[in-house]
Amino acid sequence: MNQFFTLSFGFVVVAALVDIVANMALTRSRGFAHKGWGITAIALVMLAFTLLAQAVKEIDLAIAYASWGAIGILGTAIGGALLFKQRLKPIGWAGIAMVISAVVVMKTA
Repeated sequence: MNQFFTLSFGFVVVAALVDIVANMALTRSRGFAHKGWGITAIALVMLAFTLLAQAVKEIDLAIAYASWGAIGILGTAIGGALLFKQRLKPIGWAGIAMVISAVVVMKTA
């Protein structure tokens, strides 16, 4: 099995995906004006950190957290654009690309 894709890294990816959904729910809550969406966001963040905790049993915290963050940043930017018509300037996308590149270098180093 490729060293980059392990069960533990799978936990990181799933945790990041859950975090992205939590971010979308948080946006839908409109500053917790819609309590159901806000509570959903909190529950999903708790689940995301639980999954991340499983990952750090076998992956260094720095690698797991940076990977989780990079996936979450990209996914949240894409989700915000698709669901809420939020737009990043090109410099924002360049920044996201740099973060992802840094995580890939860190993971393979």
